[in-house]
Amino acid sequence: MLERGKIKFGLTPLGVFHTAISLIAVAAGVIALVRDHAISGRNVVGKVYIVTTVISCLTGFGIYQHGGFGKPHVLGIITLVVLGLAGIAETTRLFGRASRYVETVSYSATFLFHMIPAITETSTRLPLGAPLVDSPDAPALQAASGVLLIAFLIGATLQVLRLRATPEPVTGA
Repeated sequence: MLERGKIKFGLTPLGVFHTAISLIAVAAGVIALVRDHAISGRNVVGKVYIVTTVISCLTGFGIYQHGGFGKPHVLGIITLVVLGLAGIAETTRLFGRASRYVETVSYSATFLFHMIPAITETSTRLPLGAPLVDSPDAPALQAASGVLLIAFLIGATLQVLRLRATPEPVTGA
């Protein structure tokens, strides 16, 4: 039987919308990272990623699945701050020659920030009736988060090396 105001998987209508928009963001992020080796607001896929990530963060603030304001909400705030940092680096020269590095690594960090709650929520909800783990603090999820962090560090290193090998674009002043 379903609880009042909730539909399958224990999600509220806001939770369903949040999940759907987050999946679009993750898909756009994957496409950008595979196709372009980076997320950038200079193309449609990157713009979709950025906008859906912002919406995902904002809708996430209204979800209190595990009690009150908690770690997921803090991660949402951090994600918005890092998106802002990436946007500033992308559109200004505030960071000088480091701007394109700050932009690239920051957008990639926000993708990592998507993946942490994605594996947490999936693992604590599925399969229905017998989730893979019983708690967001389960050791298996901590290990998975560690693997994601290592993957991010490897990917960010490869991105930085790629940027170093590519001449900086000349811009008119």
